[in-house]
Amino acid sequence: MDIATLIGLLGAFGLVLTAIFMGGNAAGFIDIPSVAVVIGGTFAVTFVMFPLSVVIGTIKVGLKTLLFKSNDPQEIIRLISSLADTARKQSLVSLEKVPIEDPFLKKGVMLVVDGSSETLVRSVMEIELEFMKQRHRQGQSVFRGMGTMAPAFGMIGTLIGLVNMLSNLSDPSSIGPAMAVALLTTFYGAVLANCVFLPMATKLEERSAEDCLFMQIMIEGVASLQRGDHPSVVREKLQAFLAPAMREQT
Repeated sequence: MDIATLIGLLGAFGLVLTAIFMGGNAAGFIDIPSVAVVIGGTFAVTFVMFPLSVVIGTIKVGLKTLLFKSNDPQEIIRLISSLADTARKQSLVSLEKVPIEDPFLKKGVMLVVDGSSETLVRSVMEIELEFMKQRHRQGQSVFRGMGTMAPAFGMIGTLIGLVNMLSNLSDPSSIGPAMAVALLTTFYGAVLANCVFLPMATKLEERSAEDCLFMQIMIEGVASLQRGDHPSVVREKLQAFLAPAMREQT
């Protein structure tokens, strides 16, 4: 589980709820029709903007903001260096028997074992990387779209409330409560957009960048294997992908 995401969500909603309860009228912030307009309207328009399968798939993608096991780049670099050592001492064909858990790296190594050219291996792996980016961008777009639509439907709900309020100006005592209810939809939309949807889109973008980095390391590592580079050269080359603070000291 991503502790940072959990802390952020709890902190954001905790601050909002604290401010509400300190105001002394928490019940006044609950209005079912306003919730229905904002949440229902946001999801309805999301289905208009994106195919059903994409929206449903994005729900699973959204779980990656909380349930995510980050890979250790040093483990990947050590594994590729070990493969380079095995290839130099034995042969590239011997890599076929080495257990490799990551399917992307395994595909690249198997292409090398099969005798494919470096250009072909790199092309195949880069195509998979590009389409992975495309799938990730699609999930990010759904959450960004929801982040845009939630405040919009909040404003729509507010306008509906204002129209209802103005149609009952004959009763001055009802103007205050009616105005409060009218503003609730704007409040709900702003909270959902800025505490949930837009932060989730940004977090997914960060996850995608991390995945891309790992895949780029693997692509360059497989190319080094194919060229027969020395394991220490492979390690130093792959360390260059990382920030200085993340590099393993030798």
